[in-house]
Amino acid sequence: MTATLNPAGPATTAGPAPTAPVRRSRSSSTRQRVEIAILVGPALILFLGFVILPVLLAAVYSLYNLPPAFRWEHLADPERFVGFANYERAFNSPEFIRAISNNFLILFLSLLIQGPLAIGIALLLNRPLRGRSALRLLIFVPYVLAEVIAGLSWKLLLQPQGGVNAALEAIGLGELQQNWLADPEIALWTLFFILTWKYLGFAIILMLAGLQGVPEELAEAAAIDGANWWQIQRHITIPLLGPTIRIWAFLSMIGALQLFDMVWVTVAPTVRAMATETMATYMVQQGQFAGQPGYGSAIAVILFFISLIVALVYQRFALRRDLAGAITRGVR
Repeated sequence: MTATLNPAGPATTAGPAPTAPVRRSRSSSTRQRVEIAILVGPALILFLGFVILPVLLAAVYSLYNLPPAFRWEHLADPERFVGFANYERAFNSPEFIRAISNNFLILFLSLLIQGPLAIGIALLLNRPLRGRSALRLLIFVPYVLAEVIAGLSWKLLLQPQGGVNAALEAIGLGELQQNWLADPEIALWTLFFILTWKYLGFAIILMLAGLQGVPEELAEAAAIDGANWWQIQRHITIPLLGPTIRIWAFLSMIGALQLFDMVWVTVAPTVRAMATETMATYMVQQGQFAGQPGYGSAIAVILFFISLIVALVYQRFALRRDLAGAITRGVR
């Protein structure tokens, strides 16, 4: 008797069979596009009308030598077309270069001083403390005040016969009295103090919100292992607070580059021109009050591109880790 062997069948593998890719119908894809257009359309129209269009118009105006009360017909006058002469004038102007340096000085001082202060105060207020809610409210009050109100209030307090000098005289420190906003040597530092008083509360509240996302179990485990309070904050809390710190730094940088209202309201024009001019105040002064809209438009374009470059560079090197998981791809 001879045995016959059956031919080997095809090899099989364990596990579920592969599923065919899901294909969306054409009607579903069209409906999705319509929904996106309805939801995004109004915001996109506002963005194009109030952001992109003014930037484009400013870029066009910056190429002309326009009169104070210009009309559209002036753009057709070839004699008023000056090309990039307004930009060349701006970068050759010592006043504008000083304004750029003031913006970046305030930017670096904000990151160097306001950031550590906000983190330290937020860490203290995050601990069990009597009256903690009232302290948080008092710290946030300056940020709620309008810039014009805050600026005028400090302008009155810092006058030669104002409340600050009177208080110094009352406590026996009359030799420290200064012309705080009239002396070009100290006007910029006085302005930075006012800015810190105004915006530090926002940074503290932002840090406190970030601290709510730090798990308490990590601090408790570190304390069991023998770590003290400072070691816990340095090696656990502050690193986990990194995304909040980077977002605050981004907002602070953009705000410092576009600083206008507090400077314009607080400092007199003569002192501002000598010591505290910023790109935004210089733009308004030249474009509106000096009757040079073409030159003012060139300053506006330069300010726009400086802010854009700083934002893109910061996003590329600092916010990359935070934005890595924020962009998702649709399943096809």
